[in-house]
Formats: sequence, C-alpha cells, structure tokens
Amino acid sequence: MDINERISQIGVVPVIKLNNPERDAAPLAKALCAGNVPVAEVTFRAAGADTAIRLMKEACPDMLVGAGTVLTKEHVDKAKAAGATFIVTPGFDPELVAYCQEVGMPIYPGCTTPTDYHAALKFGLKVLKFFPAEQSGGLAKIKAMSAPFPMFKVMPTGGISLKNLKEYLSCPVICACGGSYMVTADLIDNGKWDEITELCQKSVEIVKEARNG
Repeated sequence: MDINERISQIGVVPVIKLNNPERDAAPLAKALCAGNVPVAEVTFRAAGADTAIRLMKEACPDMLVGAGTVLTKEHVDKAKAAGATFIVTPGFDPELVAYCQEVGMPIYPGCTTPTDYHAALKFGLKVLKFFPAEQSGGLAKIKAMSAPFPMFKVMPTGGISLKNLKEYLSCPVICACGGSYMVTADLIDNGKWDEITELCQKSVEIVKEARNG
C-alpha cells in the first residue's frame, strides 16, 4: 500500500505544532496511535519540528510522520534526515515540488485555484492539500474544482472539526482531512493524552460513517 492509500485509509491527519518536542513528541505519538490515527503532520511553524518528527518516529516506528508548513529546501532536508514520511507545503512552489520529487519525498502542496491544480498536473501529482479549506470556499469549491480536474484527490485542511468532518469525508474527491482539533495547544501543553486518543477515536468513527453511509 502506498502512502496516499495509507493516508486515505486513516482518513484524518492531525496537524501538530509542538512547542516542547522533547517532552511531548513521544507521548503524543502514542496517544494518536492508541486512537487509531497513526499519522501526523508536524509543522515547521515551531522550532525543533525535525526533533519532534524524529522522536515521534522513534516512539512509534510504523507511524506516518510528515512535515508541514515546509517553506524551503532546508526544511525538506531537515525533515528527511529526521525520518519524515511526507512533506506538506502551504502553497504551490514548483521549485520545492521538483526538489521533493528529486530526493524521493512524497509532497502534498497547498492548492486552491485552477492555476495551482494545473501546475500540479504538470508534476504528475495525485493528492493535493486544499488550504485553507473553509476560508477558500470549502466543500463547494472543492467539488467545483474537481469537474475540470477529476484526476486529483484532495486533502482539505483549515477550519475542519468534528462538526463538519463527515460532510467533507462524504465527498468522493476527498481522501483525508487535516485538522488540529484533536491536537490543540491546550491538549498537548497540559498532557491530556487520553482526551487526544478519545478525539482520534471519535474521528475514526466519523470516517467509517462517512464512507459507509
């Protein structure tokens, strides 16, 4: 099973900003896996993202741990060295996409316009991040964009919660949803690992409902 299929099978991707990776990365990884969400996008918005990726992979070797908010080739190199499984960028940067493909790293660039989608097509990409989802037109726009570009699966991120997760995942164009509702600063900084596991379990139930309904 390739990485796109594995992410699609899980259905949700926690988007994580870790302020204290040495303390929180390992227990967070275990909490996510306990909730049947063995995937994470660790953003470079916080220092030490590469450390967080390495520690999460050490704690849960089978977990898919990617790097998010990747803006430079240096970020890609750091993420790859730390054992990242995939790269996520907020926008479409052709140079970064080409570089990731050159070094063999799956990349999900942020795309919300026909121009972005067209550019992604030239690189042979199959899955795109749609960011910021709600602010960019949400599900209505994702469906409209799939008409001229039926070859893409989409991973919307931004404004997704337990409330609208089912609605998004019921759309066949969507392979998974990114979200931070199960990994908020409050939950992580206060070590509420059981709550994180519980939110992941609820998310997994919604994934099943959306796909079987």
